[in-house]
Formats: sequence, C-alpha cells, structure tokens
Amino acid sequence: MDEQPIPATAKPGLTDAELAVHPTVFAADALKDRVVVVSGGAGGIGRAIAWLCARLGAHVVVTGRNQSRLDALVAQLAGRKLKASACVADIRDADAVSALFDALWAAHGRVDSLVNSAGGQYPQPAIDFSVKGWNAVIDTNLSGTWYMMQAAARRWRDHRHPGSIVNIVVVTTHGLYGIAHTIAARCGIIGLSRSVAVEWAPLNIRVNCVAPGVIATEGWNVYTPQARAAYPRSNPMMRAGSPWDIAEASVYLAGPSGRFVTGETLTVDGGGQLWGETWTTGKPDYFGGGGE
Repeated sequence: MDEQPIPATAKPGLTDAELAVHPTVFAADALKDRVVVVSGGAGGIGRAIAWLCARLGAHVVVTGRNQSRLDALVAQLAGRKLKASACVADIRDADAVSALFDALWAAHGRVDSLVNSAGGQYPQPAIDFSVKGWNAVIDTNLSGTWYMMQAAARRWRDHRHPGSIVNIVVVTTHGLYGIAHTIAARCGIIGLSRSVAVEWAPLNIRVNCVAPGVIATEGWNVYTPQARAAYPRSNPMMRAGSPWDIAEASVYLAGPSGRFVTGETLTVDGGGQLWGETWTTGKPDYFGGGGE
C-alpha cells in the first residue's frame, strides 16, 4: 500500500468520516472478537485508535470524563456497524478506575488490550509552573495512567487472562520545550512500563509505549499560531504526522502482531529525535529564534 504523506499545512485531526475509511495496513479481522479499552478515546489520537480497533473487529470501550463526547463517538462507530461502548471514568481516581474494570469484566467477560491515550498539558515555561498546574499534569499523565495499568493487570492476573498495554507518551530523548511537566510524567510512564514489562511477563502481560512526535490533532489549538507553524520543520521529513500513524503503531503493539515485543518504546516522529527541536512556547533569541 502506498504511503499517503501528510502535508506540512495539514489541518489538525481527522474527522470521523475520514477515520471510517482511512486506508490501513492491517487485515479487517486483525482484532476480531477482542475487547480493547481506550482511555481518552474521544480525543484526537485516542479517537483514531478507537476507530482503527473497531474497524479491525474489536469491541472498543472508550473512556473519558465527558459523557456527551463519548456517546457521540460511539454513535458514529455504531453508524458504521462497528462495536463500541462508552464508560465515563476519571483516571485520576484510583477507586473509580477499579470500579471501571470491574464493570468491564462484568459486561464483556474479558479485556484483551488497554491503550492509555488520556492525558494533557499546557505550554508554559517551567520556571513559571504553579504547584496546582504541576500536580494537574502529573496526576493525569503519570498517576492516572498507572492506575489504569495496575487495575487492568490485577484483573488479568485474577482471571488468568493474557493482556497487553500500550501507553501513549511523548518523545523524551531530547527536550520538548515548554511542557516540562509532561516530559516528567511521560518519562515516569516509560520507566514504569519497562519495569513492569519484566515483572508482569510471568502473567502473560505485555507493556509497551508509543511516543508520538509532531502529530496534527485539535490539541494543537492550545499552542500559538507561531509555534504551530514551526512544528512541521521539527523533523527531517519536514511534515507533521497523522493520528492514524499513532493508531497503527498502537495496534501493532497491542495486538497479535506485537506478541514478542514488551518493554519497548516505539517512536513515531519522522526522525525528530535524531534531528530537530520543538518549542511549544516559541524559540528564544538566545537559541537563534525570534521568541513569541
């Protein structure tokens, strides 16, 4: 199948209509009869993951805090005769996460894969972070992801059922300037994933991460037009990626295709970790930039 490059001027995100028919490298039954949980499923990357998993035959459970957004996505999937359901949950609340997984097992009798796509951050120089702002990002991106990982693993252990976790993180091999709080959280998740990949291997649980680079989603709207304009030039391919790129990477690791892969971080960034830099708050004059 020919590649379909994303132009440098790509609009943020893909519509449901586009996600419903976007070409994929996977067979139509690659995830047949599996149950896949996608946190942050109504967001740009999570939404693409949900669509792809459902199109490949899985029953997709999308979770998040906004019932109406989740229900709208499920309606779109159902309109294409795909299997999906929605569960509202705040991943920052460990008890709520535990109750979520109890409900999922009661409803479906199984969970096969978990994709942790929920998260968020805001651009700000690290020196100006407030305690509240720091905690908000850490609680969601690090603690919330961990609560989901642990709750899923405990049920797999108790039910003697194999499982797979994919955590959506960010590229941490070089600086992602202006969102240091999320770098801290995502580095924690990568370290956690590597550690529990070994601890949970006897339970037949695999744990991996996908690290997106510059991906065109509606999340770009929190950044200035100047910062967004520079993003396609932050990697040697000189363009932004698509949420579909992350969806296909996630399915590779979550599904049977990744059966012998665990403890890894798959970087999907157009080579940006090798050449390039991303400034979410504008590149200062000190580094040869024009700032904001």
